[in-house]
Amino acid sequence: MMKGMDQARKKEENVGPAERSGAGPKDKDKLRGLVSPVPDSEVSEHPVRRRFTTEYKMRILEEADACRETGGTGALLRREGLYSSSLATWRRQRQEGTLAGLSPKRRGRKGDDEAARENKRLRRENERLRRQLEQAKTVIEVQKKLSDVLGIVLPQTDPIEED
Repeated sequence: MMKGMDQARKKEENVGPAERSGAGPKDKDKLRGLVSPVPDSEVSEHPVRRRFTTEYKMRILEEADACRETGGTGALLRREGLYSSSLATWRRQRQEGTLAGLSPKRRGRKGDDEAARENKRLRRENERLRRQLEQAKTVIEVQKKLSDVLGIVLPQTDPIEED
């Protein structure tokens, strides 16, 4: 009798939680992390930021203002999938008269203004001209050394002033 109990206890120790719960072989593999779960097709891999038009915002504000009964605004927000903070922001923007604030704004880096573009162009041109000047100085140095080796006398010129 004691021997039978020991065998049952050993067998129970070797059994994991998946087997004890009655899970099948595939369920065991999922619990162990061997089989990757199937991705949920209802949720997109990359979330898409919602953008609301001015007309939509104004319509929602009008509907929210028309809600007089208890819970009407909450029902509206749930139906539209909005947060109360969005509604509060839109109301504040409407009160301030910033209708441009009600339209969606482009996110990300702002475009360069005209002065910044001109500044960037001039910097590139300045760098290009500096490289050309260095190349010209190198050519002149080589010509001087070559004329010294060949014994050719060059006329004196004013040296180029350094910055």
